[in-house]
Amino acid sequence: MNLVLPDMSVCVSGRQMPKLADKKLCADSECSHPIMIAWALQDYYPGDCRFIPIRQGQLVYVYAMLKDRGNLFWAGSVQDSYYGQQEARIGHFPSSVVVEAHPLMPANTEVVTTKWDFYCY
Repeated sequence: MNLVLPDMSVCVSGRQMPKLADKKLCADSECSHPIMIAWALQDYYPGDCRFIPIRQGQLVYVYAMLKDRGNLFWAGSVQDSYYGQQEARIGHFPSSVVVEAHPLMPANTEVVTTKWDFYCY
């Protein structure tokens, strides 16, 4: 009996997208703690599934800042005005659409990004 392994580069429930950066800055090696709370200055409508939509006035928990060629993007999760109104998921957004409202932890841990950082569900 021959064992055939599936091609993991494409999956039924999702798809691989190009990496935005090779490294990111986080509070810890797993990027599991938010480094700051930011305030959305304007609406942002994402161009693809790697990004999250943001509405002006929303709070955004920032977990990572991309480095090198992706330094204009951060990764975070939106806090809606009513808890549970928007499904929480971490995604990327331009750093220019938010302003830092409250620092939480220093982003001094450099982490190498993987294909899963930019995987679309």
